[in-house]
Amino acid sequence: MADRDIHQHIDELIQREKDLRAALGRGELSREDEQKQLRETEVELDRLWDLLRQRAAKREFGENANEAQMRSGKTVEDYLD
Repeated sequence: MADRDIHQHIDELIQREKDLRAALGRGELSREDEQKQLRETEVELDRLWDLLRQRAAKREFGENANEAQMRSGKTVEDYLD
């Protein structure tokens, strides 16, 4: 996945966050559902930002950025591995 594709996916997830908050405000979504979906979206965003950082670090040290891999939500959220 190229950086521009990652950034595009990040933009889509940010829009999803806004849409979820708006749906809650209109009463179309319960607070619990909104929080669950927001949490899932936030984890996905963190994974994508982590991937971008990995790609940048690989480039900085003369490595192939395409070898960077998206890590699990648990790894990114809990700083494991």
